[in-house]
Amino acid sequence: MSTIVEKTAAGTIYRAAKRYPVPDVDLLTLLFDSEHSRAKPDTIIHLSAAEPSLQLTVKRARTLTEATTSALRRHFGIGANGPCRDICSVISSGHYLLPVLSYGIIGAGGVFSAASAASTAGELSKQIQEAESKILCCVDSTKDVAVKAAEDAGWGPNGGGRVLIMSEGKEWSLNAIGKGGDLGPNLIDENQRLPWPRITDRHTLDNSLIILIYSSGTTGLPKGVKLSHRNLVAETVIPSDMFRSWINTSRPGFEYRTLAHLPTAHIAGIQGYLISPFYMGGSVYWMPRFTFPEFLAYNKQHRITLFFTVPPIYLLIAKSPAVTDQFQTLERAISGAAPLGADLQHAASAKLGPNCFISQTWGLSETTGSATVQPFNTTDDTGSVAPLMPNMLARIVDDSGRDVEVGVAGEVLIQGPVVCKGYHNNAAANAEAFVGGWFCTGDIGMFKNGLLYIVDRKKELIKYKGLQVAPAELEALLLSHPDVLDAAVIGVDADDGTNEVPRAYVVAKNAGKVDGEQIREWVKGRVAGHKQLRGGVVFVDAVPKSPAGKILRKDLRVLAKREKGAKL
Repeated sequence: MSTIVEKTAAGTIYRAAKRYPVPDVDLLTLLFDSEHSRAKPDTIIHLSAAEPSLQLTVKRARTLTEATTSALRRHFGIGANGPCRDICSVISSGHYLLPVLSYGIIGAGGVFSAASAASTAGELSKQIQEAESKILCCVDSTKDVAVKAAEDAGWGPNGGGRVLIMSEGKEWSLNAIGKGGDLGPNLIDENQRLPWPRITDRHTLDNSLIILIYSSGTTGLPKGVKLSHRNLVAETVIPSDMFRSWINTSRPGFEYRTLAHLPTAHIAGIQGYLISPFYMGGSVYWMPRFTFPEFLAYNKQHRITLFFTVPPIYLLIAKSPAVTDQFQTLERAISGAAPLGADLQHAASAKLGPNCFISQTWGLSETTGSATVQPFNTTDDTGSVAPLMPNMLARIVDDSGRDVEVGVAGEVLIQGPVVCKGYHNNAAANAEAFVGGWFCTGDIGMFKNGLLYIVDRKKELIKYKGLQVAPAELEALLLSHPDVLDAAVIGVDADDGTNEVPRAYVVAKNAGKVDGEQIREWVKGRVAGHKQLRGGVVFVDAVPKSPAGKILRKDLRVLAKREKGAKL
C-alpha cells in the first residue's frame, strides 16, 4: 500500500493509494445486524480471562444491551429528549460485561464516556462536571471514588441516586446507590427491552455524538474528544477490512483472540476491545487490571493471536527473563500511543511468536485511534509508524502553516472520516486544533519512501541554540543501554538562562552499577552535539506514565522545578 504525493492548490497532500467504502450505518447496527460483521448469533465475543466460563455470545449481548437501553431510558431518561445529549460516565476496571453497558448507553441515545480507573475523586469530579454527566457508573473497586466524586460535583449524598454500580459476575445487573449508601434493586429487567434505532442518514451519522473520550492530558488539561457513529464505523471497517484481505489470502485459518489489558478510558481500549474484535467475529479475554505475570499467563492459556499494546509493555517483554514461550501463538503484534525505537522493536519481537514482528501505528484520540496502518503482508524496522490508512489525507507544515518539502519534518495535519467532531464545550481548543478543514495533530513528522515518521510531540521538542532535540529519540537510545530499564527525557533551563538542555530520568537495572556520568558519556558518543544530556541524568524508581503508557512529562517538569528549588 503506497502513499501518493499530490501537489495541489491547497499544498502538498499525502494520501493512500487505495480507498475502502465506509457503510452509512450506525455503530450498533454495523456490529449486530449488518452483512459486514463477521460475528454470528452464537459467536463468543467477550469472556473473563480468569474464568472463561463467564462469557457473552452475540445473541446474549443483544438481549442484555436492549434490556440495559430500556433501563437507562425508564429510570434516568437517557435519550428521552433526543440522542447525543446525555453523557453517561463510567469508571471501571476491565471485565467481560462492561461492553454491554457501553452498547446499552449508545443504544439508548446516550453518550458513553469512560474515565480512568486510576482517577482520584477530584479528577473524576472535574471530568463529570465538565462533561455535564447525567449518571456515573462504577464497579465495586471504584465505588468509593465514584461516590466521592459525585458528592464533590454537587449531586447530593452518595451521588443522589445517580451513581450506579454494575455487576462483574455471571448475572448482569445495574443497581443505583441510595442516599444511605445501600444498593437498590436491580434495574435490569430482561422482559423490558428497547431496540436501538437504525440510522442510515449520512448527515446524522457524521454529526452524532456517541463516545466522549478524555485525552490523557500529558502536556495540559484533559479535553473531551467527541466521536460520532461515522468516526467509529470508519475506524472499525477500514483497518479491519484490510486485515480480512490478509486473512483471506495468507491465513484463511486465522482465529481472532485478543487480551483486554489496556484501559477502556483510552481509545485503544474502546476501539480495540469493545468494537473491532466484535466486527471481526473475534473473542476478547478481559483482565480486570494489568499485572505482567497474569498478562503472560493469559496469553499462553488463551492462545492469544493478536494484540495491540504500548511501548512500556514491549519493554517488559524485551527485558524480563520471565518471558519464555507465552507468545508462541501470537501472529500480529502492534505498538502505538508512543514511539517505539528500532532496538526495542527488534528485542521485543524476538520474544514473540515465530514470524511475528511488531508493527507500529500512529493516531490520537482525535483520530479515533489509528490514522496509519502497516499493510499486513509487510514489515518495517526503519522506525516508521507505517503508511497512511486508506481514506486519510495528510499535510506536513512548518510553524507558519506552510507546506514543507517531502522528507522535511513539520507538524502533521490530517483529514478523513476518523477525525473527531471537535472538543466538548471547548471553543478555544477547537479554534486552535481545526484550521481550514485540517486537524492539527501537534505531532512533528515527515514522510520518507511512503512511510510516516513521527519525531515527537510539538510541545515536547527541546530547543537548544535554535536546534530541535526530540526526547523520543534520546529515550529510544537510552532504552538500548544494558543497564537501563526505563527512561524519559525533558528539557530543563540551561545555566545561561536562554536555552533548554535535555535531562534524562532513568530507572537503572541494578542500582549502583552505573552512574549518571557514565550514561552521559555513553550517549555523548552516539548523538550529535546539541542532543547531549547537558541537563544531567537523574535516577528514579519509576518513570511516571498514564494508564495508556504515555510518559507524563508534566510530572517530570514539576520534579525538575523542585530539584532546582532545592539547589537555590
